[in-house]
Amino acid sequence: MNVLIIGGAGMVGQKLVQRLAIDERLGDREIGAVELFDVVEASVPDSSFEITASTGDLSDQSTAAALVAMRPDVIFHLAAVVSGEAEADFAKGYRINLDGTRYLLDAICAAEDYCPRIVFTSSIAVFGAPYPEAIGDEFLTTPLTSYGTQKAIGELLLSDFTRRGMMDGVGIRLPTICVRPGRPNKAASGFFSNIIREPLAGKEAVLPVSDDVRHWHASPRSAVGFLIRAATIPSEEVGTRRNLTMPGISVTVGDQIEALRSVAGDQVVARIRREPDEAIIRMVDGWPRNFDPQRAIRLGFEADASFEDIIRVHVEDELGGNIS
Repeated sequence: MNVLIIGGAGMVGQKLVQRLAIDERLGDREIGAVELFDVVEASVPDSSFEITASTGDLSDQSTAAALVAMRPDVIFHLAAVVSGEAEADFAKGYRINLDGTRYLLDAICAAEDYCPRIVFTSSIAVFGAPYPEAIGDEFLTTPLTSYGTQKAIGELLLSDFTRRGMMDGVGIRLPTICVRPGRPNKAASGFFSNIIREPLAGKEAVLPVSDDVRHWHASPRSAVGFLIRAATIPSEEVGTRRNLTMPGISVTVGDQIEALRSVAGDQVVARIRREPDEAIIRMVDGWPRNFDPQRAIRLGFEADASFEDIIRVHVEDELGGNIS
């Protein structure tokens, strides 16, 4: 089988292709080739099968058509302008997150005798306040940001095109992925990772919100597991409701800090500096805090058991088991 990863240069895309290179299969099918596509060239890991990388702009309609012309069996659509950037640049957010997605789906529909599995990464940003204690599978999608709106529209398109038999789509609403390796990105939620990643690396981190802020998290390792499950789950098990909220861990910032203390000690925690940022505080106030994703759990999606486990995943995968 052939696989296309759109957004293959991003953190999750890189983690995914590394996992595929190790497994050499997706579900019960051997992988023949993987194509990584992004606006910048992706790193290509060593593999027993062919992995290639290409660059371009998905919001250019011809780009989507060229990618689909390769007729991949599975398409992972991970590419997006992140939340903070989509809110700051209204036109760019809609061009990339909505137009690019629509062009991709249209290109699939235009191909004859072709019905790939497409895995679309959505977000818990599709939900808006006021929230129940835990958001269940029946809670309405009423986004309060441009990013959340773009993702919600993508979910509806995926469902409708799948209903009409034009593709076999599964959308997964990712928790905030923590701890993100590398440099901070423009996501408004970046501080959740920063207050863990930087202290573990011997650096100071700024905490812009109070310790009682609660949020929904999963590790990069779990995110890859979600993608693989979404790519391989039988369509009849998913049924007509094609978008699923992924499992995760609901913790406060204070809980994160205590988990860091448990794993790495007081000296590491002391590297967190509190510096309130009113703009971030206002934004975070409208975010969902806790979920009860029973459908995804019944369908075999699994997340981390604790926030301590999330930190240990980062230490193992990014720091070679060492803490500075």
